[in-house]
Amino acid sequence: MEREKLFMKRKNGFDVMDKAEKAKMEEYCQLYKEYLGVGRTERECVKETIRQAEALGFVPYKRGMELKAGDKVYFNNREKNVNLAIIGKSGLEKGANIIASHIDSPRLDLKPSPLYEENGQALLKTHYYGGIRKYQWVTIPLELHGVVALRDGRVVEVKIGEGNEPKLVITDLLPHLGQEQNKKPLGEAFTGEGLNILVGSEPIGDADATDRIKHNILEKLNEKYGIVEEDFISAELEAIPAYLPTDIGLDGSLIGGYGHDDRVCSYAGLKAMFDIETPEKTAVLILADKEEVGSMGVTGMISQAFENFMKNLCDSQGVDLFQCFENSFCLSCDVTAAVDPNYMEVFEVRNGAHINQGIGLCKYTGSRGKGGASDANAETVAKVLRWFDDNEVLWQMAEMGKVDAGGGGTVALDLANRNIETIDAGVPVLSMHSPFEVVSKIDCYMTYKGCKAVYEAK
Repeated sequence: MEREKLFMKRKNGFDVMDKAEKAKMEEYCQLYKEYLGVGRTERECVKETIRQAEALGFVPYKRGMELKAGDKVYFNNREKNVNLAIIGKSGLEKGANIIASHIDSPRLDLKPSPLYEENGQALLKTHYYGGIRKYQWVTIPLELHGVVALRDGRVVEVKIGEGNEPKLVITDLLPHLGQEQNKKPLGEAFTGEGLNILVGSEPIGDADATDRIKHNILEKLNEKYGIVEEDFISAELEAIPAYLPTDIGLDGSLIGGYGHDDRVCSYAGLKAMFDIETPEKTAVLILADKEEVGSMGVTGMISQAFENFMKNLCDSQGVDLFQCFENSFCLSCDVTAAVDPNYMEVFEVRNGAHINQGIGLCKYTGSRGKGGASDANAETVAKVLRWFDDNEVLWQMAEMGKVDAGGGGTVALDLANRNIETIDAGVPVLSMHSPFEVVSKIDCYMTYKGCKAVYEAK
């Protein structure tokens, strides 16, 4: 047999895409950057997702509504998790093709009682959300996004630091006084309790009064949003980086921004759903919350909200939910780590994902001894690769670093536990979980094509 047929060869997307497809890639990536720039938090992602979906004919699902092939519905779960579906030609007893991603990202949440004044400065206490490297969040411009729920039932949307508005920041030591800090291990040099956001320094009122700067900040918040200090307790306010997605590299081949994990895969599934005709099998998209902290809670993947949505769809056809699940397939579409030439000591090059080589297919995730992995079987891997090859999707196999270097999980385990055939795949990311992650445009586009191939599979 010829050598070419015996050996597996990695391909760079720039070597296999023609000019026309590169133009489609750029068009897709521009739309993605716009989505990422609007959906800065999970709530904002849900809002933007619904806006785009409704413009294309999706309607809110109401329990008991009749559904036929081609109908487009969505279910908004508490403004932080949304499921969408296009009803297929085949009944749900044949199962559904599901894309599952998450729209939460690592960030800094405000504590319930965050605002205080000390040494001529007003600051906000934070509690970090998800797996962050604390030093990366210091001395970068920040914005504050979220909502405040008032006792009268109103929910006030808060956006501080957008556009030309003043930004926020967490300060750091000057190197002249940082000698003892420099001696500490990287993970100990910055503490969670030290991630306090500077929000002002101007006092108001009588010079003999206390907390005059805090008073000024509360006055400004009250003027703009009608809130008082006690309202922080019933608020969800998130500190996020104060910059928008942008092209990276002299060749513009990459995209840098906050929240690629996992909105880069969420958008791939969403755009793929928008671009298909009535599928053979019902197409379902899950955009879940809370993945970065274990998928718990009413808006996380472990919640029964997904079962309720699918059961309602099945009930409309008189189909047993568990029969639907056992015949369904799910692509757990989440990012993976891209091999970084600056940190080769933690990557296993032969099995790692490489920039510009397509969607990264992860047979298993988890940590070290595959802890927390669903570990797709061989038949599932072969089937997905066939779908990808038939639709000219550039793909690569991917592991997240060396076996003993660490690892991570996705929502795959939660779907597989429901007896749904599941495998992970997604975009390789540089600087994952940092305030400024980097992805390849080719990998973004190929992940979109991969999601579309899953939806159209029979």
